[in-house]
Amino acid sequence: MVYELMQVMQDQDIRQAFGKRLKELRKQKGWPQKELASKLDIRYSHLNKYESGMHAPPLEKLIQLADIFEVSLDYLVMGQPMEESPIRNEVLFKRFKLLETFDDQDKDTVIRVIDAIIAQRQVEHAMRPLER
Repeated sequence: MVYELMQVMQDQDIRQAFGKRLKELRKQKGWPQKELASKLDIRYSHLNKYESGMHAPPLEKLIQLADIFEVSLDYLVMGQPMEESPIRNEVLFKRFKLLETFDDQDKDTVIRVIDAIIAQRQVEHAMRPLER
């Protein structure tokens, strides 16, 4: 995969599209180029070349960029639409991914437990105004 990714980045059109996405992500954060360059521990001129599509960053910088902007490498490099994870908590996300491998009966049990906890919280919340 690493080799394929770096091969893809050799294409000028892909580099330019990557640069535009990178620039847009940076602007969304309100960061000047110098600030992002500092976060990446690179020179401002390198970042400028990445954003203009002249050069492709090394893999470790691509990974760092994806982490900084909280996007996937697929989105950053290829513009693949980001699948928004409905679960922001990494531990919960890993547990639910593991639960997907369970049999249907176990999945139903987990869903019933979750539903019971949610119902309990809703009842507690609904009772609060009455306690005044």
